[in-house]
Amino acid sequence: MSTKQNTVDFILEQINSAGIVSAKKMFGEYALYCDGKVVGLVCDNELFIKITSAGRAFVGDCPEKQPYKGAKPCFFISGDKWDES
Repeated sequence: MSTKQNTVDFILEQINSAGIVSAKKMFGEYALYCDGKVVGLVCDNELFIKITSAGRAFVGDCPEKQPYKGAKPCFFISGDKWDES
């Protein structure tokens, strides 16, 4: 299932205070960029953020999940948390 554009638009709106944010469509899914660096993915309308030590300190206890088969695990940010910019 491909990610819907309105999902990505909403996520970008929520994270716009983090820096210069953008998304690039790739194979029906999206890579999220902040200040020119890939920081996450939106796959099947689900949000995945690259795991870093700074990110772990910020989010604390967060579930991890693979965005697609064979991918490294990422922080999985459930849709009910997207309103918490």
